[in-house]
Amino acid sequence: MNKTFFTILGLLMIFQLSAQELVTYEATGGYKYSAHNDDFTVLVRTPKGEWKDLFEYNVEVDLDTKSVASMAYFDFSGKVEVMIKKNNGIVNKVNIRPSILGIQSIVKGNTITFSLDKPSKLSIEIDGDRLHNLHLFANTIDKNKPNPKDPNVIYFGPGVHQPNDQPGDVYHIPSGKTVYIDGGAIVKAKFLISDANDVTIRGRGIIMQPERGVEIRNSKNVIIDGLTFINPSHYTVYGGQSTDVTIRNIKSFSSKGWSDGIDLMSCSNVEIDDVFMRNSDDCIAIYGHRWDFYGDARNYLIHNSILWADIAHPTNIGLHGDAEGKGEIIENITFSNIDILEHDEDDRNYQGCLAISASDNNWVKNIRYENIRIDDIQEGQLFNFRVYFNEKYSKAPGKGIQNLVLSNISYNGRPVNTSILEGFSKERIIKGISIDNFKINGQLIQNDKTNYVVKDFVQEVKFK
Repeated sequence: MNKTFFTILGLLMIFQLSAQELVTYEATGGYKYSAHNDDFTVLVRTPKGEWKDLFEYNVEVDLDTKSVASMAYFDFSGKVEVMIKKNNGIVNKVNIRPSILGIQSIVKGNTITFSLDKPSKLSIEIDGDRLHNLHLFANTIDKNKPNPKDPNVIYFGPGVHQPNDQPGDVYHIPSGKTVYIDGGAIVKAKFLISDANDVTIRGRGIIMQPERGVEIRNSKNVIIDGLTFINPSHYTVYGGQSTDVTIRNIKSFSSKGWSDGIDLMSCSNVEIDDVFMRNSDDCIAIYGHRWDFYGDARNYLIHNSILWADIAHPTNIGLHGDAEGKGEIIENITFSNIDILEHDEDDRNYQGCLAISASDNNWVKNIRYENIRIDDIQEGQLFNFRVYFNEKYSKAPGKGIQNLVLSNISYNGRPVNTSILEGFSKERIIKGISIDNFKINGQLIQNDKTNYVVKDFVQEVKFK
């Protein structure tokens, strides 16, 4: 072997070591004590490096039980090793979800170890317990932090932040501003973007128990990226009559009534990418008119995400609209590469991991669900597609549902309620449904209607 070979080998080793990076964050202020969960101790390190202790936050989940689970987070590049200690008892069995990631762990006594080589959002469940689990979020390193002295930057550094003398604890964000929330920051407030353009809210920090997380009204070109939202009273992201909205890499927990994840009314040109939503109402809901907002909703891409509905729907389309006017169009919506980890709803009106509830004269069309993996759910339906009149929330039935594609959908778990396709009348129908490679516990759904029921006013259901 010559000198050149060893030089190249040395450079490769230096590059590999430099590519290994790990960033952890301390809890701040009184939250170091009031927000700590002692169910788990979580440590991370670069390979053979020094172990770093993460802070484990309380996150309340599940409206029915008001359970307290755990959450920890860090940033890294390269590869990291993770050690998790269950502090009260031994570990008989561990389940790390989403299962598509194929993470292999080693269990010894009360300790679990595994490695990560890419960003991941994980649920670590001990002996089947989903209510007191550990949520672990491994982010990329943020290499593009803005300059805090830039006049167009609103910077929240490490520490606790709350508005002074602001009714409702609100930060109003004007056009052209970038809000950056450092990973060591906790903000106890809502961010309001109203009649504004070109606004970004990003970082690695936490929005702690706000009324709502981010509210977007009549605005354009809005980006929300990287943040964690812990137990807002209502919506995590609430959008109305806005366009060109990107929501990326957010993590959300909620446990109250009407604490939806992302609800968008009369919004268009939306991308939701790489989010983790664990909510006690709809995780993602797309509507027409509601409250002050009017207009069609079109051009959505929701992908590479994890949805966990402790109550209601993981996904829902079409319930609200302008029933007293001509109605609205909700169209061109794709859900792709989604893992659904839970759906638990006892009211048949609000069941369906994949739900279209066409009401209020809404016309819903060109909807696509592809590469959707649904884990064992407690109670509900895999899909619920109806043109109907909701006595509680609607003022009219929907106009119809047209052009619906389900491709590469799988469910693995216990028996669930029968899925449903149902129109409202011969004028308000469902037409054009294509079902390709939909499997329940490994068996294809065929045209035998044993796992679903087709009711009246449904046309052109095709299987591939």
